[in-house]
Amino acid sequence: MSVALDLEALRGRVPEAEWLDEAGQQARLSRDFSWFSPVLKQALEGARAEAVVRPADQAQALAVISACAERGVPLTLRGSGTGNYGQCVPLAGGVVMDMSRLDRVLSVAGGVARVEAGARLADVDAAARAHGWELRLMPSTYRISTAGGFYSGGFGGVGSIRFGSLEEPGNVLAAKVAPMSPDPEPFEMRGLAVRDLYHAYGTNGVLLELEYALTPCLPWVERLYVFPEFMPAARFAHRLAHAAVDLRELAVLDAPIPELVGLDDRVAAGCTAVLMVISRAATEVADGLAAQVGGSLSFEQDHAAVFGGAKSLIEYTWNHTTLHALRRDKAITYLQSDFPADRCLDLVETMRERYSGEVLMHLEFLRRGGELSCAGIQLVRYRGEPRLREIIAEHREAGVYIADPHTWLLDEGGRSDPGQMALKRRLDPLGLLNPGKLSAEPAAEGGT
Repeated sequence: MSVALDLEALRGRVPEAEWLDEAGQQARLSRDFSWFSPVLKQALEGARAEAVVRPADQAQALAVISACAERGVPLTLRGSGTGNYGQCVPLAGGVVMDMSRLDRVLSVAGGVARVEAGARLADVDAAARAHGWELRLMPSTYRISTAGGFYSGGFGGVGSIRFGSLEEPGNVLAAKVAPMSPDPEPFEMRGLAVRDLYHAYGTNGVLLELEYALTPCLPWVERLYVFPEFMPAARFAHRLAHAAVDLRELAVLDAPIPELVGLDDRVAAGCTAVLMVISRAATEVADGLAAQVGGSLSFEQDHAAVFGGAKSLIEYTWNHTTLHALRRDKAITYLQSDFPADRCLDLVETMRERYSGEVLMHLEFLRRGGELSCAGIQLVRYRGEPRLREIIAEHREAGVYIADPHTWLLDEGGRSDPGQMALKRRLDPLGLLNPGKLSAEPAAEGGT
């Protein structure tokens, strides 16, 4: 029996769920932000689900899993689709399950938020703030990103300068997960075990609930400093990142990025911008360090007053920088670099000079394994895939780690480990969960 006929049969198994039949909806919900990459945009152009379902609760989600598993129908999970690597693009067709209606904040207590996988991060943060807490980490897409999508397809972002990535032990405490099985009995994973679900694109289990560790709210302010030259700005940010101050976000945007992203009203042409979310108590320190290397404050606003809206400086950090630049210049793409902590500024300067005008430097300061360093989300003037691959190879040869954002394969993009694969074999032995995203995985078998 064909998959198409199977899909008709499974709709009858879960009639109470919302099935989206309109062709435009199916096409839209089969895509994410992988168009950031011209390589992925072309390669994933024809990938599309044959059916899209939006369960209203966990019982309906489990019924969809059961029906798909019985019939050998591939199942791809979707949050808000803000990922950049084709995380929720269904390479094998089948069913896309939109988890956005599983959106409850179940509890906030003792510095922990228990939420359903489809809960939007902005709503989770708002619920936490009502109790004096806030999320430790969030992407620049936090206004629409979901808790499950962030954990299974994201990395970190705002807050990573304090808490590292989602993978760091203690940031995500537990997950309720269901196997891809005709009888999908959910179970709890806690502690270090939950890391096997991290950044796995929903290939090795269906996330239903998560426990996110929180941090006490602080009186944050958003500030933008301007520097006539790039390296003094980078050194300022590096020194501020290592100072005894509280920071939630710290980014450096080399010229002409401020103009490309729409900050030209606050940053003069040819200048470098440093954007930050910093505790109000630390602003004098930031002013003093900036003045030492020729920088000056251009703009300040209260973080809480603009948080959750388009006026926040968070909108110009992490991959939102890339988004804004692409809106003005369609020939832009990007890299994801990790500069080693012991020589990050030296390598930043070397690579900036090497690719002057072709690779534009965007730095984000963060912690990895407790060590403070900086990542690059450089903008690249795209001149074809061969040149892009050459730039990536040259960075790696120079000692700069690149998590390739131009592939949908987990292991080629910098993530896949034995724990992930063991969980894949255990919870999805037929390879039906988001197939095609791992170089080596169980082969999906057709239903009868």
